[in-house]
Amino acid sequence: MAFAYSSPLYRIGGSPLLQHEISPEQIERDKVYREMGLSDQEYAMVKDLLKRRPNYTETGIFSVMWSEHCSYKSSKPLLKKFPTKAPMVLQGPGEGAGIIDIGDNQAVVFKVESHNHPSAVEPYLGAATGVGGIIRDIFSMGARPIASMNSLRFGNLNTERTKYLFSEVVAGIAGYGNCVGVPTVGGEVQFDESYEGNPLVNVMSVGFIRHEDIQKGQAKGIGNTVIYAGSPTGRDGIHGATFASDDLGGDAAKDRPAVQVGDPFMEKLLIEACLEVIKSDALVGIQDMGAAGLTSSASEMASKAGTGIELNLDLVPQREQHMTAYEMMLSESQERMLLVVKKGREQEMMDVFEKYGLHAVAIGKVIEEKKFRIKHRGEIVANIPVDSLTDDAPVYYLPSKEPAYFKDFQNIENTVPEVSNHPETLKQLLQQPTISSKEWVYNQYDYQVQTNTVFAPGSDAAVVRIKGKDKSLAITTDCNSRYMYLDPKTGGKIAVAEAARNIICSGAKPLGLTDGLNFGNPNNPEIFWQMEQSVEGMSEACKALEIPVISGNVSLYNQSDGKAIFPTTVVGMVGLHESLEHITPSFFQSADDLIYCIGEAEAEFAGSELQNLLTNGKYEGKAPAIDLEVEAKRQRQLLTAIQNGLVASAHDLSEGGLAVALAECTFTDKGFGAKVNVSGNATVELFSETQSRFLVSVKASDKKRFEEIVEDAKQIGVVTAEDELDIHVNHQSVVRENVKELEKLWKGAISCLLKSKA
Repeated sequence: MAFAYSSPLYRIGGSPLLQHEISPEQIERDKVYREMGLSDQEYAMVKDLLKRRPNYTETGIFSVMWSEHCSYKSSKPLLKKFPTKAPMVLQGPGEGAGIIDIGDNQAVVFKVESHNHPSAVEPYLGAATGVGGIIRDIFSMGARPIASMNSLRFGNLNTERTKYLFSEVVAGIAGYGNCVGVPTVGGEVQFDESYEGNPLVNVMSVGFIRHEDIQKGQAKGIGNTVIYAGSPTGRDGIHGATFASDDLGGDAAKDRPAVQVGDPFMEKLLIEACLEVIKSDALVGIQDMGAAGLTSSASEMASKAGTGIELNLDLVPQREQHMTAYEMMLSESQERMLLVVKKGREQEMMDVFEKYGLHAVAIGKVIEEKKFRIKHRGEIVANIPVDSLTDDAPVYYLPSKEPAYFKDFQNIENTVPEVSNHPETLKQLLQQPTISSKEWVYNQYDYQVQTNTVFAPGSDAAVVRIKGKDKSLAITTDCNSRYMYLDPKTGGKIAVAEAARNIICSGAKPLGLTDGLNFGNPNNPEIFWQMEQSVEGMSEACKALEIPVISGNVSLYNQSDGKAIFPTTVVGMVGLHESLEHITPSFFQSADDLIYCIGEAEAEFAGSELQNLLTNGKYEGKAPAIDLEVEAKRQRQLLTAIQNGLVASAHDLSEGGLAVALAECTFTDKGFGAKVNVSGNATVELFSETQSRFLVSVKASDKKRFEEIVEDAKQIGVVTAEDELDIHVNHQSVVRENVKELEKLWKGAISCLLKSKA
């Protein structure tokens, strides 16, 4: 069989060129590989590995597999710092998602992924396919997806473009999630100018599995059959991985062909079919076709198994005519899975997919020679050592430089901002988009589908029950990117600690985390310094709080027109309620309950919502300090008190400080208020964002036992039956507001901003 060093039709940047053959010599002479994302040095590495020039299809395959999005070539050295092992970890980083044991032969599967660049270009489709992709990661492990979360970042809601991006991203998440039947149970949304040109769309999915159903994406067994299942392949998403590994330019519209098109109804069928086939011992391995499509799934499955794989593209289901090998291998069409099945048992697998009306065809086989061999139209169009695409991908140890602004910020002394009208300031803070109610967002989500949702969006952590068992899962996503901008290491610690605080407040014990690391261009030494510092901070917090990192995602080049986003390390965390009796709400529950604050306030306002409000988004100074030993002690003691039935409600103090937290705890249908007295400076006590603090309510009868367990708890007030928030400082009234009026401002803020003219 002849070896073709050419491809009869090729595209660059989604634009079709003339139909003609292009030789490897022309690829090199015209430096076509650069347009695919390979550097001169990387192209030379490819030639050394192959001992020849690559043809067009092979060049494309290397370009996507060696892209930042697929290979983590700039971040891989940093990720080794994360603690990934613990007794309950069944699967750490390296597969489609991580898995943690929750007892009773059951486990939870979870991971976070980003879809930032696609969402900047086509926000509805970008967000929708981000949801579909992460859900496939979950059921490719053999788990049933039971919940999704999101972590979103946009520019300020004062431009028509930001309003459009925000509205369409939320609609895309809702449209896909609602149709596929996986509830979106919560998340977080923050707004800052740094995301104006490059929004962030991070999506987390959680699945439930029994130990015996755990699957891995491995192509084992020489002679076994490779089966393609799901939607036919089209031309959408070609070079999506490369697109995600480059800066967004001012002409980002040209990248629309790199954005995939999703079909949630097809995905629902695919979920059910895949969860049925995993019950068969004929299944050897399964993986979704995510970034880099058929290329990544096939080559990674073979590499992990120490085998080779041979595919015949003539057998691949196609929805467009005259597709080339290059297009089929790089397409990122959605709702597709790759399976390896025992030879001779293909039909029983295909019958399952046929029952659900899905394509399922044999397109190749596992081979002993460790090659990634692709056939098309009677020719071999790619013949690549499998490990060259994975293990031999370049790894870069990039230069790092502390930015000048960091030293300047460290030299700024903590001071107390001037606030003359504390009630009015509280009202303004409650209307800040990052603090205000996200009802406008989550009311578009079907968060009750599957009927397992205990706590709907709006609580510190979402809670999803495990049917038939006296336990449930708590889920959260968190990150304050303003702190990370001021001090990435401290900000990394805070991101992990805040996520853990939210899990603890729900009454659950943190089990593990998945990370979504979003940064600008790593080739900028100051950006790489942010990466180094934030990973170091996260790692220290994970070790101190004994929380392993079991999966994650890195998204770089998040910048437009040369301006990078704030470093944003999203932490997705899952915890376990060992009994349903431990589930704890974040809102006040009964009049006459005692209100406690755990932890003292300090004059720490850098990166705070108050600083944002007073300076119109100019952040400077030192990020709030965090003592991880103190954090761990308070979390441990509060969880013990909750598990002993001594806590009626628990809420962490974060954006906006104590005054905002008190207001939020009264926003219930039960008509409660609060009467509180604290001592100190009024602005510090009300609005400081000092870390490691909690707001807790306790029945009067449990006062003594609670105080014996939680050392740093201080009673500051009582829950009242009146709709009034009455805050005294040094026994002087500083805030006395009607709760319903405050709640009205809090709930309506985002809707008002979206309706207002930019």
